[in-house]
This record gives sequence, C-alpha cells and structure tokens, in this order.
Amino acid sequence: MGITVVCFYYIYYRLNGAALREDQSLIEYMLVVFSAVNWIPWILMMTAYCLLYFFIDTLIITRALNWFIKDIKYTDIMPIRASAYIISMFNEQIGKGAMAYYLNKRDQVPGWEVASLMLFIMFCEIFYLLVWATIGFTVGGQDLPEVFGLVQYIAMGGAIFFVLWVFFFRGPLFQDNKIRNLEIFHAFRLAKLKHYGAFFLLRSPLLIAAIFVYSTALGFFGVEVSSMTLLPLLPVIFFAATVPTPMRAAAITSWIILFPENEGQMAAFGFLQHNFFILFNAVIGLMFLPRANKDLFGNK
Repeated sequence: MGITVVCFYYIYYRLNGAALREDQSLIEYMLVVFSAVNWIPWILMMTAYCLLYFFIDTLIITRALNWFIKDIKYTDIMPIRASAYIISMFNEQIGKGAMAYYLNKRDQVPGWEVASLMLFIMFCEIFYLLVWATIGFTVGGQDLPEVFGLVQYIAMGGAIFFVLWVFFFRGPLFQDNKIRNLEIFHAFRLAKLKHYGAFFLLRSPLLIAAIFVYSTALGFFGVEVSSMTLLPLLPVIFFAATVPTPMRAAAITSWIILFPENEGQMAAFGFLQHNFFILFNAVIGLMFLPRANKDLFGNK
C-alpha cells in the first residue's frame, strides 16, 4: 500500500509540474499527450506481441511440467495458462496459484508438485531478467544513470547465489538435509543446468521482441529511444512491473524516472503499454475460460 501511494504521488507531482510549465491544467496537458499517439499501429503491434507472449509463456510451462512432473500436451495447458491471466490482472503469483489448483483438479497432479514447479519458474524468471540486465549493462552501461552501476555487483552476487543454490539441491553433500528434501523444492532437486539453460533460451525471444516492440511503441508516443538504450532498462522495468501495485504504478513510475525530460509521454506510455498487456491477456483468458471450466467442472 505504501509503495502504491508513493508511486501515484510521484506520478502526479511530475505530471502536474510538467503541465504548469506548459501553462496548462493537468487534464489539458495529458489530453494533448494522448491526442498525439499513433494509435492504430500501436494497437496492432501490441496485439501481436501479446499473442507471442501467450504462445511462448504456455510453451515454457508445458516444458517445465514435462521436465519435472508429467507429460501434458501444449494444447491442454493453453486454457489454464490463458484463464490464469484473468487473475493475474491483480497479482501474478495468485494467477500461478490458480494454475496449480487447475492442474491438481484436472490432472490429479499433487498440489505440492505444482507449487514447486511455479517456484522454479519464478526463480528462473528473476535470474533471466538479471542476466539480460547484465548483458544490457555490459553493452551500453556507459550511457546509463550512475545507479545502474549496481547491476554488475548484483550480477556477481546473483551468480554466486545461483551456483550455491544448484550445488545445494544437486550436489552430493546435502542429500539428507531436511530443507533440501522439502516437497516444495521437488523441481529444484530434479533440475539440471540444462533445464535452467533451456528456460533462458525459451524465454529470451520475448525479451528480444520486447526491446523492439517497446522502442517502436515509444516512437508512436513521440519519444525516440533506440533498442540498445532499452536493452539494459527493460529488465529493470519488468522487475518493477511485478511489484503488486494497481495499474502497474511502479512500472509507470520507472519510465518517468528514467526519461524525466518526457514526463507526460512516458506516463501515458507506461500506463497504456503495461495495462494493455495485462488487459489483452485477460481477454485471451476469457476466450479460453469456457474450455477451462469444462475441463474442471464437466458440463456445468
């Protein structure tokens, strides 16, 4: 709650200041910003991106299920992955919990196994973003704000933690350790380095596509930003988007902080970009919801 209040106050403070400098009210200022957006190509591009995200996201969950639990077809995962997007509008982790419930009810997969799988996916997502943030910093770190210098130290710490984590769950020294053998860590006991690598390779096309999509979309909002500029920034912003704030306020705030010379455009862009994504995914979920309900409840 506190983070949400701080984010919305900061957004209002920056936008109101920008409006005053233009001798306009806040509403007038934002109407000018929204009127300048190139809507049709933006909507078409975002629709294609959301569909790509859905297909790859479903593929990753399917592959992880096949690695650690049981063989389930891609087309059988699509309804629950899509339906979970509806709940993910409010909280991504609750959406993952809904998938666990669904798989338990429909496929008799033990809840603790699915919970372990979702924990593995969340763990990999964090390190996937960290790797790409490190790549971006290495390529274009000289043009970033000074605070981004922390990325290299976080990356080193993350690499050490990852090695120790894998060794703890896969190494020979802790086979009888009670924590290692908890049911919630089922997936980590089975995960080999090739599984972590495969997750990164399967997920990376989305980040690469996002760099192109977001840099192009910014142009539709009147802000020219190169793909190389966004490469180190997007992983950080995607981290902010996972913070459970209404309307992805933390992510919107991040855009304004990173591009302070275009407060209005960045606020409009951040709000529309992130919320179109979650709302369109929810629409995909509504399309699959009848199939999901049928799988769970038969003809009810």
